[in-house]
Amino acid sequence: MLMNKNKKTALVPKLRFKEYESAKPWKVISLIDTVDKNVKWSFTGGPFGSNLKSSDYKNEGIRVIQLQNIGDGEFVNDYKIFTSKEKADELIGCNIYPYEIIMSKMGDPVGRACIIPNFHSRYLMCSDGIRLVIDERCYSKYFIYSLINSKFFRKKIESHSTGSTRKRIGLEVLKNLQIAVPEKGEQQKIADCLSSLDDLIDAEDKKLEALKAHKKGLMQKLFSAEGKTLPEWRFPEFRDCGEWEENTFKSFIKLYRGSSPRPIQKYFTKNSGVNWIKIGDAKNSDGYKIRSVEEQITHEGAQKSRFVTSGELILANSMSYGKTYEIEISGCIYDGWFVLREYEEHFNKKFLLQQLNSDNLQKQYSSLSAGGVVQNISSDIVYSTILKRPQLEEQQKIAEFLSSIDDLITAQADKIEALQAHKKGLMQGLFPSIQEVGE
Repeated sequence: MLMNKNKKTALVPKLRFKEYESAKPWKVISLIDTVDKNVKWSFTGGPFGSNLKSSDYKNEGIRVIQLQNIGDGEFVNDYKIFTSKEKADELIGCNIYPYEIIMSKMGDPVGRACIIPNFHSRYLMCSDGIRLVIDERCYSKYFIYSLINSKFFRKKIESHSTGSTRKRIGLEVLKNLQIAVPEKGEQQKIADCLSSLDDLIDAEDKKLEALKAHKKGLMQKLFSAEGKTLPEWRFPEFRDCGEWEENTFKSFIKLYRGSSPRPIQKYFTKNSGVNWIKIGDAKNSDGYKIRSVEEQITHEGAQKSRFVTSGELILANSMSYGKTYEIEISGCIYDGWFVLREYEEHFNKKFLLQQLNSDNLQKQYSSLSAGGVVQNISSDIVYSTILKRPQLEEQQKIAEFLSSIDDLITAQADKIEALQAHKKGLMQGLFPSIQEVGE
């Protein structure tokens, strides 16, 4: 049972478990004090950029943990690149292992942390990763991990970071940041509470992944496979409508690349600006839709960029390359996006959006890029991909069917978001702010 603590005469949380209501106030230590000093490189960053180049990337070997893999309290498994065992051995001090904590030196947000999964026996960190090995004889690893992702510590990290547009924090600064901890028994009690909530979130995540897998299987049946002009499954009313037309992307659609005013820092604004749509905004997207952005640029900057209107489709040509989204806001896109136009007489927009995000298209991008580890794709690559289309009525039927599955996926994602918000609110009560002492 949790007990409310309204009187802040000592460093105690607003919510405290009953058995610890008379326990000692929390003590203030530095983050580095939690590190296991018996483990070599227990608090260290990734390699310098010059020591791990794109030429070192391979299709298999030792997995490299990229910045985009480090989620805010979760490991994001979407981005996979590897390096050779020899390279990982050469950079052994930058290796990290399952169940250890990894933090991000760079936003968004700076200092976020996740726990390394056991997909592989070891990994190599990117330059912006930080390995943190907790001394579990004195501290609960899950407690420290949760504290790092708490609102109070996040605010502290941001206040000690450098950079105007994208925050960064150095190891020397980070290790000396102060945190508040109770005795280990209370740490473990809090860790157990939060981990049980995480288990619930993980269970709902699995349901979400099952829905996504179900949809993926349906798409493989509803879209014709490579080398075939008819899908495996077809709605009854269209079974006698003939083969699907097949042609290059360029035959159906025109691409227009986004543009960034230079230097971009000059054009950022917080007041009455124009939405600035970046690849990073896709991480908060609802399925294939982008509804909000994190930054705006001035109207002067917008004149030097590519303006897109709500309802248009934009395709990523860098990072999560090939992924296509419908935007539900108007704004400007930078050079990491293409906007798709002049396709309406050939495609139902929602059908096209589903096809462009199918496995078949992603495989084509990789194949046309000579099978390498691709960081971006050119307009020539996109234009060379093969698209298939039935008549517009059949397109609409397929789009409506898949959209109904998307609605289920969105509802499940909303449920998970509500649980995550509940956890965040609980953490604000369970972790005291050092700044609250004496208030």
